[in-house]
Amino acid sequence: MRIIFLGPPGAGKGTQAKLICKKYNLPQISPGDILRQAKKENTPLGRQAQSYMDQGLLVPDDVILGIVSERIRRPDCEAGYVLDGFPRTIAQANALEDMLQELNLGIDFVLLLELSEAELVKRLSGRRVCETCGEEFHIKYKPPHTPGICDRCGENLIQRSDANVEAVKKRFIEYREKTSPLVYYYEKRNKLRHISGDGNIQEIFTRVQQALKAG
Repeated sequence: MRIIFLGPPGAGKGTQAKLICKKYNLPQISPGDILRQAKKENTPLGRQAQSYMDQGLLVPDDVILGIVSERIRRPDCEAGYVLDGFPRTIAQANALEDMLQELNLGIDFVLLLELSEAELVKRLSGRRVCETCGEEFHIKYKPPHTPGICDRCGENLIQRSDANVEAVKKRFIEYREKTSPLVYYYEKRNKLRHISGDGNIQEIFTRVQQALKAG
């Protein structure tokens, strides 16, 4: 199975992608993770991507696509994979489709996790992260044993600068403007499956599995 996860930031795409990968023994492909690995391995594309990041610039689509292309050509992707965080735009989706056609492959499912702006604000603004070890918590869904203190290392928990209410609303608007057109793009191709992002992790995962079986 070749799967794409779509949805606003905070909808739980990464969490659900990990669960799908574990259940079906598929690799999870995230451009951010690939970039970090490419940098670590000092590959030509990794060095190219790093040159942009060092200047504070966004990595261009052709570089991102090159890195994704390299990754999906590896042996562990022969049975399929889960794309998490890519594509983000119509241009990236078109480039991905062209690349897969060259390999005589296609995307089987595009899973859209849907979440209201109000719920998104509640989720993201409630997140707390340890400034020392990076462990993540949530004041409602995963509270620490001692408020404001990390369970793992005992250091202080902080709220990320992009997780306050105003920042979350801006991220939602950006998603709606740039990424939501992909909904129509994949609906036209009869690949899209709408999945409610409300509820706990297991409830959402049950819906994800049902969507895959229904396809």
